[in-house]
Amino acid sequence: MENATLPDSNRPRGRPREFDMDETLDKALAVFTARGYHATSISDLTDAMGLTAGSVYKAFKDKRGVFLAAFDRYRLLGRRRLKQEIAKGDNGRDKVHRVLMYYIDRSYGEPGRSGCLVVSGANDLAVLDDEAAARVAAAFEADQSLIADLIRLGQSDGTISTTVDPDAGALTLLCLTKGARVIGKTGRRREEMTAVADMAMTMLR
Repeated sequence: MENATLPDSNRPRGRPREFDMDETLDKALAVFTARGYHATSISDLTDAMGLTAGSVYKAFKDKRGVFLAAFDRYRLLGRRRLKQEIAKGDNGRDKVHRVLMYYIDRSYGEPGRSGCLVVSGANDLAVLDDEAAARVAAAFEADQSLIADLIRLGQSDGTISTTVDPDAGALTLLCLTKGARVIGKTGRRREEMTAVADMAMTMLR
């Protein structure tokens, strides 16, 4: 885990206070995910992160800097979990289904109401900030490419029809997964969201 150092006025000069960057960003993530970028204030972040405003500005420059660092942390953790889930699949079709269920399982109940930082970032900041927009676009493109590769794997092992266009199919499923995270904020039930994944899989027959 990465440690960062910040000056502390109560400590002798030359002995900065250390904090765990990953732990601190995880706390910021919880705030941004629940409230969105614009509704989150520096005081919200300092309270959650256990840092002073001066420490936040020193480490991240501003709220935007905290958001971008938290966004990168969110993507890293999410990608790691997703790859672990995909690895459990027996074939291409099963792996695609596991991708869908990874997002569906986060689209109802408390995780659903919390929402997705990538999707909220696209809504809140990407239209106004080129760097944030690039991060969101890269996240979407990586997910689409991953799904397309899994569709091709399914076509090679005979579990997905060769009539399916891998790129168009991947974009369709990308739209579905991101849309599911938006719909999930309205308090959908597990049965409703699971049915969405089942229906989506019918297009890969």
